Amino acid sequence: MLGLLKLDDVTYVTLRLIQQITTMPCEGRECISIHIGQAGAQIGNACWELYCLEHNIGKDGKVSNEVSESGTQSQNTENQSITTFFSESSGGKYVPRAIYIDLEPTVLDEIRCGPFKQLFHPEQLISGKEDAANNYARGHYTIGKEHIDVVLEKVRKQTEQCMGLQGFLVFHSFGGGTGSGFSSLLMERLSVEYGKKSKLEFSIYPAPQVSTAVVEPYNSILTTHTTLEHSDCSFMVDNEAIYDICRRNLDIEV
Repeated sequence: MLGLLKLDDVTYVTLRLIQQITTMPCEGRECISIHIGQAGAQIGNACWELYCLEHNIGKDGKVSNEVSESGTQSQNTENQSITTFFSESSGGKYVPRAIYIDLEPTVLDEIRCGPFKQLFHPEQLISGKEDAANNYARGHYTIGKEHIDVVLEKVRKQTEQCMGLQGFLVFHSFGGGTGSGFSSLLMERLSVEYGKKSKLEFSIYPAPQVSTAVVEPYNSILTTHTTLEHSDCSFMVDNEAIYDICRRNLDIEV
């Protein structure tokens, strides 16, 4: 069929297909973000700030006036992807499809008291009273197991709000106790509960020059071994490389 078409015709057809795909409604194609440990939470803070800017959502979860006057989000073809990462409440507020987990409360308390405290529902921020102390075993087998059922229940509630869940985005580090141990435990349970759904990892890998704990290499090995079977795709970032980018390209002293 294509052999009978001129090059310009093929180009036109291709561009039309791309246009149709990019303007298709994104309802029913939701992704749930899971931020684990200090690294996962801090990455999540940066991500959701950018998501809100992209979709013109304020820190209170409400769409700014410029967008509201031109129509609702569902009618705005340039902003149809909002339902992929946000769910809309009955009051017109957009809430991130996200869950934050940390075994100690310090980092999540910063979110609870920070500028985006109205963006997240309190049930989305799950914290314990005792951290994993940079120990994979505590995050996976002892302290982590005390919280895993609560976390899975919150995940289930998030999935029930989705029309067509595509998968999970998991943000964590490989070196910390919670980021390594609890992430491995959660990935295992997600594979059991949602086996057919994609699980994408966004991971911070430790580096010797910026290491904060001598056990980071052990945590990393154990996490890598466990998550290999349960992760569909992993985007790994070298922690030292991030520091170099900040120092050389962004003129940020760290």
